[in-house]
Amino acid sequence: MTKETTNLTVEGMSCSHCENSVKKSVGALDGINSVVVDLNAKKVTVEYDSDKVTLQTIKDAIEDQGYDVK
Repeated sequence: MTKETTNLTVEGMSCSHCENSVKKSVGALDGINSVVVDLNAKKVTVEYDSDKVTLQTIKDAIEDQGYDVK
């Protein structure tokens, strides 16, 4: 198990619904340990097992919800 933490800048999040949809979509992926959303800073911090899920898969899950990952 290779634990990694990444901070992503995500544009377009503005409310608790946005926060919940990002947490739900990323959290549903295999290998995700935690998802923390900071709406004010437009940041999503994800702790994950890189043996099970790639950073690109995490970004895709967020973008599938309609947000832009920078």
